[in-house]
Amino acid sequence: MASADLLQQALQPLRDAGSGRGLLELGWITDLRQQGQRAVFRLALPGFAASQRERIAAEARDSLLALEGIDDVQIELAQPAAAPSSGPIGAAGHGTGGGQLPERQGIPGVRQVIAVSSGKGGVGKSTVAVNLACGLAAAGLRVGLLDADIYGPNAPTMLGVADRSPEVRGSGSEQVLEPIESCGIAMVSMGLLIQENQPVVWRGPMLNGIIRQFLYQVNWGERDVLVVDLPPGTGDAQLTLAQAVPMAGVIIVTTPQQVSLQDARRGLAMFLQMGVPVLGVVENMTAFIPPDLPDRRYALFGSGGGRMLADEAGVPLLAQLPMEMPVLEGGENGLPVVLAAPRSASGRAFTELSGQLIASCALSPALA
Repeated sequence: MASADLLQQALQPLRDAGSGRGLLELGWITDLRQQGQRAVFRLALPGFAASQRERIAAEARDSLLALEGIDDVQIELAQPAAAPSSGPIGAAGHGTGGGQLPERQGIPGVRQVIAVSSGKGGVGKSTVAVNLACGLAAAGLRVGLLDADIYGPNAPTMLGVADRSPEVRGSGSEQVLEPIESCGIAMVSMGLLIQENQPVVWRGPMLNGIIRQFLYQVNWGERDVLVVDLPPGTGDAQLTLAQAVPMAGVIIVTTPQQVSLQDARRGLAMFLQMGVPVLGVVENMTAFIPPDLPDRRYALFGSGGGRMLADEAGVPLLAQLPMEMPVLEGGENGLPVVLAAPRSASGRAFTELSGQLIASCALSPALA
């Protein structure tokens, strides 16, 4: 029979792909033992590492089966660690029709939370979220960005950090993720925890778990505002965020197209129903500005849609953002347009949007 030490030694090389730390050290592999010719251990991955399960299981099996006297490996899967249930309490939830939502829990060190949402994909929501976060940081605020678009995380590419991995500190339920610093903001994203082109195939409970861990098990430090880039639609991510944390409000991103407006109306109505303030509407792709004719404007997707949506809901039209090459170049080069080309039409529009939110949400750097 293989000794307990040999079993430990066999699994010692296994590492977390993100932090590079050993799985035994992190406490993800526990209760390692031998039953006859079978090696048994418990695998308890936190939500943000769930995408590594198949790799870890395969490597562990190969390592243990290589030992003399081991003919089989049994892996006992444990539930991911739950998000903390105690901590600073924020404002009580305002539920639908009778206040049935649980109490919302504030994030230690984070003063305000602003979500950026859209009814459908492809309207530039992540571009708005990333440039807004950078614009707020450029104005002197301490800003965090939570990329909650778990199935389509784009923030790492837009901020030029797609090749970096966050550090994981602690073990078990006490694990804390260190955000990546870039462009003056601190950011976490599922895109930092999975391999390029790897799909995230999760059902609702796992999605909820990772979002809560991004909220409560990240070392956000002291932040004046946390910008949350939500996935498109009205699904689990939106519900989880609305029920979890008190928010200053949400921004609805749309294009002038009628099909975009239809979906944006649904998203806007959902947040109102959940008791989340709607800060206003951002109309993206308002007009195309040719690089060789900067004085021309071409309304490729119609006009007036953002104003119509804002007026219907009785909320401000916060910005009308043009389409121009610096926006595309900034997103692909890892330096958002509000920083790369602040004097461009788009750069100025994002700066003005940041200023409006600073005023409307009373955002200002905390006094030391």
